[in-house]
Amino acid sequence: MASEVQDMQSAPFIKQLVANDKSTRDKAVASLRTYLSGRRTFTELELLKLWKGLFFCMWMSDRVRTQQRLAADLAALVDVLPSENALPFLRVFWITIAREWTGIDVLRMDKFLLLVRRYLASSFRYLAKRHWNGAVVEEYMVILSSIPLSTTEMRIPNGLRYHTIDIYVDELDKADTPRSGNLPIDTLLSPLRSLSTDSPTKAVRLKSKESLGDVRLNDWNNAERAEQTGEVERGDQGEEWGGIDD
Repeated sequence: MASEVQDMQSAPFIKQLVANDKSTRDKAVASLRTYLSGRRTFTELELLKLWKGLFFCMWMSDRVRTQQRLAADLAALVDVLPSENALPFLRVFWITIAREWTGIDVLRMDKFLLLVRRYLASSFRYLAKRHWNGAVVEEYMVILSSIPLSTTEMRIPNGLRYHTIDIYVDELDKADTPRSGNLPIDTLLSPLRSLSTDSPTKAVRLKSKESLGDVRLNDWNNAERAEQTGEVERGDQGEEWGGIDD
């Protein structure tokens, strides 16, 4: 990893992001925020180079509070992206994290676990701002199902799978508080359901089933589901239950 950081520092495009000096890195992230907010398209290669720099920007960050602030700042980049760039940017984030995961040493793992949590949160926040649009949600579920929550790609480290599964309902809960009433919960849970039945790894299947059994999932769309399935409490005469009269 040390040689990779040195190579990155020699590249003009991202050398400030991986600088040894914290203030230089902070200025680079602030400038990047302005740059990304402009309307332009990016090739996947450009995003891969950018995320290589952002990964090592996090790698170079020391001290817990500094790491927490940087993780929040990097996740907030999603908020300023034009809509056409947001999902490609998120996709390359997951590609980069999956590629680099096994090279993260134990002393640095906590800050990357935090970065993954912040990015899952920012992606759900992005979907919430678009009122959980069905097409956008489905497109993002394809990204999650093909990278961190893939059932078939064995090159995805199970450590990344476990962590993503573990925080999934937590971050979904935060993104939809108070409840919006229009959350496509079945679509959002589809990657976990696939893992719970199709993962070749028993521990992943069990972890997915545990998340799917989270009691907080009962909060979403209960009224709508009851209406659609006819699961409405009724009295002895077949009338809808209206409670006890005063």
